[in-house]
Amino acid sequence: MSSIKNIAYSVLDLATVIEGKTPADAFVNSLSLAQAAEKFGYTRFWLAEHHNMVSVASSATSILIGYIAGGTSTIRVGSGGIMLPNHAPLIVAEQFGTLASLYPGRIDLGLGRAPGTDQVTARAIRGDNFNTAHSFPSDVMKLQTFFSADNSESNVRAIPGEGLDIPIWILGSSTDSAMLAAAMGLPYAFASHFAPTHFLEAIRLYRENFRPSVYLDSPYVMACVNVVAGDTDEEADRLVTSLYQLFIGVITGNRKLLQPPVQSMEGIWSMQEEYAVNQMLAYSFIGGPETIKKKMESFLARTGVDEIMATSHLYDHNARVHSYEILAQVLGEMNAITSEGISSL
Repeated sequence: MSSIKNIAYSVLDLATVIEGKTPADAFVNSLSLAQAAEKFGYTRFWLAEHHNMVSVASSATSILIGYIAGGTSTIRVGSGGIMLPNHAPLIVAEQFGTLASLYPGRIDLGLGRAPGTDQVTARAIRGDNFNTAHSFPSDVMKLQTFFSADNSESNVRAIPGEGLDIPIWILGSSTDSAMLAAAMGLPYAFASHFAPTHFLEAIRLYRENFRPSVYLDSPYVMACVNVVAGDTDEEADRLVTSLYQLFIGVITGNRKLLQPPVQSMEGIWSMQEEYAVNQMLAYSFIGGPETIKKKMESFLARTGVDEIMATSHLYDHNARVHSYEILAQVLGEMNAITSEGISSL
């Protein structure tokens, strides 16, 4: 599916902790990145809930959302996502109701059903509710009820939260999440940055089965992808080695803080690890501006997505900010050309 349209572009951040630094340093960098993204014209800045991961400091996601929203002015800030089975829906409603009251019109609530961690840690989080992932659809509906003004006569109310317009997104990496988002008439964000296998099938099913709702008239697809942009292809190829090393840790379970880039991955990964990493990172955009543009044009023509959410694991903070600047320039120029084409139709 492809069409002529402007593409929104956004940021997914994990408050990544780099070698030699602390979570406190990661938070300062996240805010700096959000402020830069706002200046570059990004639509939203989302933070992901993960637990028991040494390189990821975004575990207390709603608190970090408040920190980012408080340090910016216009960019939307939200969760990509809150892992709903880890929480009671009422608590999520109250937390995001508080955020939306403090920062009206700027808060998004992306929801996932995965634990955002390993099974042992998930059990530590959920306790006796370990199997609550099966309740994900009903828990989403409970959240919608808590946000509804019609819930004002209920014995259990979300204060704050009730009656507030807080957009809910369904996040996922499978066809199950696609069908749920379609059935509920909600926007859909796919985790193609690390789980590319079912991406094309999932967005096809979502579009084909979408039911218009009070929340959304037509299907809306966001694709999360990896972006490592440099001034040249060679620079990007060097910078991306930090991402490769991070994903070796994901595959092997030997997680480390984000490592500095290297000139070559030879001797760092095995042939099997290289293959597995490249499989997981299939939807990655690595290169200088022209390379990023060509790859992005091909991807958008093939998928017809409505929004790109970029995540960039770069060791050097200035290089990471510059990578997002390059992507914004590329997509901004593409949108300008598209606008000219639409106006001439």
